[in-house]
Amino acid sequence: MLEGTPVVERAAAGARERRGAAILSVGAELPRRRVSNDEVAAQIGKTDEWIYTRTGIRERRHAEPDESLTGIAAAAGREALERAGIAVDALDLVVVATLTGDERMPNAAAMLARALGAPTSVGTVEVNAACTGFLTALSIAAAHLEAGRAQRALVVGADLLSRVLDRDSKQTAMLFADGAAAVVLGATAPGAGRVGPILLRHDAASPEYLYLSRAAGSTIEMDGHETFKHAVARIVEVTHETVAAAGAGLADIDLFVYHQANSRILRAVAERLELDESRVIDCIELTGNMSAASVPYALATAHADGRLADGARVLLAAFGGGFTWGGAVVEWGAGDA
Repeated sequence: MLEGTPVVERAAAGARERRGAAILSVGAELPRRRVSNDEVAAQIGKTDEWIYTRTGIRERRHAEPDESLTGIAAAAGREALERAGIAVDALDLVVVATLTGDERMPNAAAMLARALGAPTSVGTVEVNAACTGFLTALSIAAAHLEAGRAQRALVVGADLLSRVLDRDSKQTAMLFADGAAAVVLGATAPGAGRVGPILLRHDAASPEYLYLSRAAGSTIEMDGHETFKHAVARIVEVTHETVAAAGAGLADIDLFVYHQANSRILRAVAERLELDESRVIDCIELTGNMSAASVPYALATAHADGRLADGARVLLAAFGGGFTWGGAVVEWGAGDA
C-alpha cells in the first residue's frame, strides 16, 4: 500500500546512497603458554581423552603473568593493519570486544589505541557481550562506516579467560582460554558494501546458566547442559534468520564461521542445518574457547588455510553468556573499499 509514496521512495533512495563496509584484513595472536589436557585433567580428576571427547580440545593457551590483554590485542591489531596496508593514524575508530579488560577504566579500546600509537582523535569503544562480543563490535563499527561517521575501523575480539577461571571446575576449566584476533573495516562506495545484515539477540532470563560476577575474585560459573541446549538452538535459529535477512539460502553460503565454544556444539549445529563439515570451521582443538576472540580467530584460520577466497559468502554466528547471540553475513574481501 505504501509503495510509491514519498516516504518509501526517500527511504529506498537513502538505502541506495548509504555507504557500505568491507572487511579488509584479519590478524590474530595467542599467548605463549600452551596448556595440555593432561595438565587440566590432573587438576579436575579426569583424563585427556575424557576432555577431548566432550569438547574437541587438546590444548589451549593461557597468558603468562607478564602478558596483558592490551598486549595480545595490539599484536593482533598490528597484523591486521599491516595486511590491510593501513597506518594506525588512518584509523577513525577502535572497537574492542572483551569481558576481561586489563582495567575497569581506561577502557580496553582506549588502552589498545594508545598501545598502537593511534592519535587521540581516534574514537574508542569497549563492548561486553561475552562470546557474542565480536559480532556486536562489528555491528557498531560497520554502522559508523555506513553512516559516514568513520572511514576506517579496527575491530578486535580479545579475552584472557584464564584470569577468571576456576581451575578445579569440571564445567569450565577444560574449556576456556586466552587469545585475540582483529579485523580492519573500510568504507565502500554506495551499493558496494560487503558486510551484510548483522542480527543481535539477548535473553537474560536465566543468567545463572553462564555467569561472571563483578565481585573481586569471582570466576566463570556455567551449567554446561543448559548452555549446550540453548547454544545449539539459538545458533541454528539465528543462522536461518540471518541468511534470510541477506536474501539468501543456506546453499548460498560458502563458509560457516561459528563461535568456537565446543566441537560438540559445532557438530550439533551442522547436523541440524544439514551442512557438510567442510563448510564449517572447527579450529578449537588447539585453542579452546576464547570467548570474544573465537569468531575472528576462526576467520583468521580460514584465511590462513585458503578457504576465504575473495568474494566468498560467509556466515558468522556466536552464542555467549547472559545470554547473548547473533549472526552476520559478509562477503569476504575489500571490494570497492
